[in-house]
Amino acid sequence: MIDTAPFGATRHNSTRVIFGAAALSKMSQDRADDVLELLLEHGINHIDTAARYGASEDLLKDWLAVHREKFFLASKTGDRDYAGAKASIERSLERMGVEQLDMIQLHNLVDEPGWEQAFGQDGALRAVSEAKEQGLVRFIGVTGHGTYAPAMHQRSLDAYDFDAVLLPCNYTMLQTAQYRGDFKALVQTCRQRNVAVQTIKAIARRRWQDDTQKRFSWYEPIRDEAALSRSVGWVLSQPGLFLNSTSDATLLPAILQAAADSGAPSEAEMQADTASLAVEPLFVRDVSDGV
Repeated sequence: MIDTAPFGATRHNSTRVIFGAAALSKMSQDRADDVLELLLEHGINHIDTAARYGASEDLLKDWLAVHREKFFLASKTGDRDYAGAKASIERSLERMGVEQLDMIQLHNLVDEPGWEQAFGQDGALRAVSEAKEQGLVRFIGVTGHGTYAPAMHQRSLDAYDFDAVLLPCNYTMLQTAQYRGDFKALVQTCRQRNVAVQTIKAIARRRWQDDTQKRFSWYEPIRDEAALSRSVGWVLSQPGLFLNSTSDATLLPAILQAAADSGAPSEAEMQADTASLAVEPLFVRDVSDGV
């Protein structure tokens, strides 16, 4: 089975692999149901979706009607204004057929204009805070892609007591000095404040370079089974971090197996995988920072 750990101060012991429901975004209902059954088989108890993940929330509805009580359910709103975020939360609840979300997150809040709007008087933060007061959500988080995510999350935590953050973390990203420093500083802050740290892109190989390959995620993932297992093990060897699974559902069984068997790979093994697979940082400061 996959280990669990306290999810920040929420009092929920989440599996250290969180199901990234972006994987459901373009599936048929039958295919989605098959993927969701894997969560039960492996004991996964935490689902992370978003209003912008295509049909993900709709595809979860019937399944949650049966299994809702087994899962910590998180979604996200990408709206920065009060009215938009309020409507987004209400729509997510309706789509999934639930009365309450365990967590709502401000989605990819890493740009200056968006941050200023979200934290303004008529911003998204007011909407999610009201939703918490009304019992529509229990906890509030913030997420981000790109190299600015850790520093922006620090800024967000200084302005509001978020319950969780989410940002990229893999071996090659942490080899970049600036990102490594910002990431470690954020993790230290989160440990001090008991904020959950979710990570994404654990098995990212690089941005796509071959236009002929079939794609199930916006980046090219590591598919070599042994290297994938080491990439998962490397993230999970970092104390207290949670790993959100990839949007490529074809790799979900391998990720779950790797997490169940996870051990800490050596530095030499990670360096060898990086070289043999030509792994590159998915995000480069001010060059390729977007999705």
